[in-house]
Amino acid sequence: QVQLVESGGGSVQAGGSLRLSCGISGYTSRSGCMGWFRQAPGKERERIARIDNDGGMPSYADSVKGRFTISLDNAKTTLFLQMNSVRPEDTAMYYCAANPFDCPSSMLFAYWGQGTQVTVSS
Repeated sequence: QVQLVESGGGSVQAGGSLRLSCGISGYTSRSGCMGWFRQAPGKERERIARIDNDGGMPSYADSVKGRFTISLDNAKTTLFLQMNSVRPEDTAMYYCAANPFDCPSSMLFAYWGQGTQVTVSS
């Protein structure tokens, strides 16, 4: 049974930093990818970062490029999102997700966490 559990959300002032973690259990696929998504009130969920299951090929949405970094620990049990220079528009519920065998370009990832709230004040 695959479980993804996010942590590390909270309140932060604009310009500050936050690191989100996603604990991964039961997910053993060598191919596929993992990603971080976010959804603000009244807006659609968007993918902001993705990384291959082996930790390679990170990529980012334009909205976070140069400020956020996605990474995977060597044991492949924790996915991270380092958020620097945060802005009020980064306020959202943040989710991690994983998909075995391939990497969807859409939101159709097989496994999702429950989300962690990030609030950025100006």
